[in-house]
Amino acid sequence: MTAKSAAAAARATVYGYPRQGQGRELKKAIEGYWKGRVDADALRAIATELRRTTWRQLAEAGIHEVPTGDFSYYDHVLDTSVMVGAIPERHRAAVEADALDGYFAMARGTQDTAPLEMTKWFDTNYHYLVPELSPDTVFTADSTKQVAELGQALALGLTARPVLVGPVTYLLLAKPAPGVAADFDPLTLLDRLLPVYAQVLADLRTAGAEWVQLDEPALVQDRTPAELNAAARAYRDLGGLTDRPKLLVASYFDRLGDALPVLAKAPVEGLALDFTEAAATTLDALAAVGGLPGRRLVAGVVNGRNIWVNDLEKSLATLGTLLGLAGRVDVAASCSLLHVPLDATAERDIEPQIQRWLAFARQKTTEIVTLAKGLGGGTDTIAAELAANRADLASRTGSALTHDPAVRARTAAVTATDARRSQPYPERAAAQRAHLRLPLLPTTTIGSFPQTTELRTARADLRAGRIDSAGYEERIRAEIGEVISFQEKTGVDVLVHGEAERNDMVQYFAEQLTGYLATRHGWVQSYGTRYVRPPILAGDISRPDAMTVRWTTYAQSLTTKPVKGMLTGPVTMLAWSFVRDDQPLADTARQVALALREEVNDLEAAGTSVIQVDEPALRETLPLRACDHPEYLAWATEAFRLTTAGVRPDTQIHTHMCYAEFGDIVQAIDDLDADVISLEAARSHMQVARELAGHGYPREAGPGVYDIHSPRVPGADEAAALLRKGLEAIPAERLWVNPDCGLKTRAWPETRASLENLVTAARTVRAELSAS
Repeated sequence: MTAKSAAAAARATVYGYPRQGQGRELKKAIEGYWKGRVDADALRAIATELRRTTWRQLAEAGIHEVPTGDFSYYDHVLDTSVMVGAIPERHRAAVEADALDGYFAMARGTQDTAPLEMTKWFDTNYHYLVPELSPDTVFTADSTKQVAELGQALALGLTARPVLVGPVTYLLLAKPAPGVAADFDPLTLLDRLLPVYAQVLADLRTAGAEWVQLDEPALVQDRTPAELNAAARAYRDLGGLTDRPKLLVASYFDRLGDALPVLAKAPVEGLALDFTEAAATTLDALAAVGGLPGRRLVAGVVNGRNIWVNDLEKSLATLGTLLGLAGRVDVAASCSLLHVPLDATAERDIEPQIQRWLAFARQKTTEIVTLAKGLGGGTDTIAAELAANRADLASRTGSALTHDPAVRARTAAVTATDARRSQPYPERAAAQRAHLRLPLLPTTTIGSFPQTTELRTARADLRAGRIDSAGYEERIRAEIGEVISFQEKTGVDVLVHGEAERNDMVQYFAEQLTGYLATRHGWVQSYGTRYVRPPILAGDISRPDAMTVRWTTYAQSLTTKPVKGMLTGPVTMLAWSFVRDDQPLADTARQVALALREEVNDLEAAGTSVIQVDEPALRETLPLRACDHPEYLAWATEAFRLTTAGVRPDTQIHTHMCYAEFGDIVQAIDDLDADVISLEAARSHMQVARELAGHGYPREAGPGVYDIHSPRVPGADEAAALLRKGLEAIPAERLWVNPDCGLKTRAWPETRASLENLVTAARTVRAELSAS
């Protein structure tokens, strides 16, 4: 095929789309089902209509090939576990009794059964449920969901492409099941898994699929020769099947590296590559392997993870170069649009000039369609779109919002001394023990308490003008009083004010810092039915006024016990926002750190002796390639220290991390130089405590003993058992007792019971230590 005919054949497609609906209908329906207000048939009907609406909107926008199978009630990796029959033994009876209830039991757990572990999907803020596998795992094909959704799309007269998590990525994401040796490698199950994929592919072919997409994002990470050989074997076997659709193997989030030659040689009909991350490197690598002659290349030239308008002329230049490297070039976003909000036009409060810079999922589909049209018909066919795009890009570049000379001068003046505490940790620890006088195994929580219906109603009433600020603040004071009273009665040692005034741990601060934009409808799935509205980091950052001092000081006035000041750290403020793409992340991080440093210093001046600066996103933002780690970790840890280094030695600095794999950043955790770190550990059975001990971590740590992402209430004996396991790795004088994460998403009854059990467990183990 010539370059000209390849261009003429260009099609627009996407790999996936936001699942929730414009009004988060899916979230509401699922939570209604959990509470018994929505039955299973009604839930399925709502899901069916959401899929139908999405596909029609995509087709009407000009998307030639819509994705199926990307929709999920909770998580697409969990859906894959169901598809291949990898049901944990403890959940098998529930799944067999009722497939839907069993599915949610795997995701959320029950009072008697623990859920699957949850962690971050590569370097995004989406959480997936980790497959649990063992040498005894028996895979069985269940293509029901995939076939049904394909059939629904085909019945609408659409061209549809099922999207599945690929077999290699699925196994690389898996972990040994509880009780299985830690050195068990799930990838050894590949030969057992491939026949199941073969059956699913055959079922989809029978159901009418011309193409099936197999997602292999794990191959953009550093992979061993054995893992690359496994990928080669997987696609040699799947590509060699006779009863199958055409195969499109997709990668995203970074460059493929050594995996590109492997996939380029595989007997598959197409590859989908990310040309927004290290695009030049991927172009050179594709040329080096001889391109994909006679095969399909889906080029991800529109950023699927950020919300800025695409530079159409730059993307067209990339696409034009690719025409000589493949038999057919199609246009797509770099990854699923799951990671961006639905529609920028729904944002009525953002000024029109700034809104021109934004592209959410619907706008990105328009960009993809425009690029496909321009690639196929030439730039004259999209001249008006190109002119408007140039004007939008120029508007942003020239805006005063994006450049504040005072902020830039202050950032440039930062020195290494600014990011160092005045005394080493041992001296600080002694000063803090004398000042705080805490017991052995001190108890605390991570920060937030349940956000009740009454709180959300009060916040909505304030926005709508149904109550004034005085009435709202009275409600907040009452909530803080209840939270402090409960913690005192329960016997918690270091209290929190509960964050009743905060809508979100990032958005709350973003709304009070210059340079940030907040959205009303910019919801993005974090996990399950948990949706967040990432703010938009649009310009240079400064702090006009104190943000937390007032409420922290009020809470401290209600008790003689220490109350933690609670802040979100600079890396997490970036990771859980849509960041600028017009300057290095390190520069933005320093701006945010300096704004937060002012807040830390003001909290200390107001009498706050314990200050927690959360950095749950430190690990998730770690680049996927090891060669890129040192530069990132250098500026990320510096930003944290810049935030916290200005306090006195007797002020105790805490940090918190959750739901990520911590083993490969233990040195970075050490480099933060926090006095205390709390970490998720309940679902992973104290793995992180062992990792800290193996590193020789010298400071205090609180590996969580209460999994807050499940509605189940852990008993005091269960919490005590986890605590004893933690003591095997961390000495008692350096061990804290706390939940895995904040309690915002939990209800008060389970929160009360769980924290009472947590305190009881701490007292029990303290007594055991005293008696020994």
